[in-house]
This record gives sequence, structure tokens and C-alpha cells, in this order.
Amino acid sequence: MQTLPPLGWLRTFEASARHLSFTGAARDLNMTQSAVSQQIKALEEHIGQPLFIRRPRALELTEAGITYLPVVRDAFRTLLRGTRAVTGRRGDAVQVMCNLTFAVHWLAPRLAAFRAAHPGVMLNLTTELWEPRELAEGADVEIRFSLRPPDTVRPELLRRDHYYPVCAPDYVVSLEDLHMQPLYDCTNLLSSWAAWAEDQALPWPDPPITYATTFTVTLAVVMAGGGLALAHDTIAAGLIAEGRLVAPFTHRAPMPEAYYLILSPQAEQSAGALAFASWLRGELGPP
Repeated sequence: MQTLPPLGWLRTFEASARHLSFTGAARDLNMTQSAVSQQIKALEEHIGQPLFIRRPRALELTEAGITYLPVVRDAFRTLLRGTRAVTGRRGDAVQVMCNLTFAVHWLAPRLAAFRAAHPGVMLNLTTELWEPRELAEGADVEIRFSLRPPDTVRPELLRRDHYYPVCAPDYVVSLEDLHMQPLYDCTNLLSSWAAWAEDQALPWPDPPITYATTFTVTLAVVMAGGGLALAHDTIAAGLIAEGRLVAPFTHRAPMPEAYYLILSPQAEQSAGALAFASWLRGELGPP
């Protein structure tokens, strides 16, 4: 496979084609006119054909140059977009990590209020499906839904909830036929359907349950009228208030899992991170 020319040569070609002048390209690139000319010559030798017709007072693109220029420009635009996607985080923004359901159903509806209260603090939000063992990489502030994070990350309890079944408002169900309904839950949680039934001494014949890796999926299914799912106030209260979900039974069981706040060492020196953490505590209320 023919090797690609060096990126610097392509940048020089684009600038020269834009100005139709080696002198103009040299000015843009902080190079000498001679260095620009040498790089263009090297590029032409690399691809095996001339890219410019050298006139006494100007340059003119050859047919090969006309064909190659949009390819080079598209490549630079793609590189720029990709680089921004990877490294485009604002250096002074607070990096926040949380699970997808918390981000969608609790945090997102409140971000406008946070911005109004702290207009100078910018946030970058990253969501995760699985709990990291230690500090989430790159995060200043992490909201973790867990049984108990390791003490090595210095977790602070934010909120404990009760959990209960939810369904669409027009979904008809009773305790007697609950086990015959389509049931949904998240994987790897102690706050399960069997535990909820056991907490109220409800006979539970171990019915089939469909599992997902995130509450976002199970809540979407039941909002569409697909059955019942387990939920808790942090993620369901807003949907219930909007009339998109209802809790058809009164029993609520204490949830073994809880929400924890974890601050990275660098967050202790960040006014924005500390402001966001303080706002979280205030919004979530006492544990």
C-alpha cells in the first residue's frame, strides 16, 4: 500500500492552493517561501504528478491539484471533528460521571436550574452502565448507584430510596395477578421483584422476568404499556408527577442500593466541582 504523505505537506498544499501563492502560504504557516516550495515539490514527487502550474506571478492548480484539493480539505475537516470529539472538553469544565438513568431522569431536568444558580460553572457529563471499581477515569464528580463503594474512593451517602412497581397510567393490574404480568427489572440488584414480594410476605411463584442493564430501558417499556417494572423515587418521581407512570400498589420496600457522591482529589481544588457537589446535596435532600 502506498504510504500517505506527511500531514505537514498536505497542510502546505491546502494553504498554497487557497492563496494560489507560495508566499501567501508561507505567511499563513509561519514558514519561508523556500520551505513551502520545497514541501510542495516533495508532495508532487510523492504522488507522482504536479499539483501546480508555476506562473511568473501566480500559481494555477493542475487537473490533479483540482481533484486532490477537496479530498485534502475533507480529510482535514474529518480530523478536526474527530479531534474535537476526543479532546474537545473544556479544560475548566467539571467532569461529571453518573449512570444513564440518573442522568436522564433526575439530572437532566434540573440542569437548567443549576445553570441559573451557577452560570459560571460548565459541566461535561459522561454516563456509564457498570460501576467502576475505583474512581471513574477523568471524573471530578461521580454520582454512583451502588450497594457500597469501596472506602478507597471516600464515598459520601447522598440518598437512600424505597423501591416499588410502576406501570403506565392505563395499565390494569392487581396484586393477585401481578405475577402473571410482563415484569421488567435491572440486572445485578438486590432490590428485586422477589425481595419486594418477600418484604410484604406476598406469595411469589418466581415468574419469568425480563432484565435490562439500565432502568432507562425498563421504564421506557412500561411507559409504553408493556408491563410493570421496579423503580425508585430518584428516577420515577418526576415521571409519576408528569403522569407518565403510576405506582399501582402502596407497598414500598427499603432499597439496599443507594446513591453516593465521590469527589476526585482534584475536585477539592475546583470551585466549580465543589459548587456542583453542594448543589447536588441540596437538591437530593438529606439521606
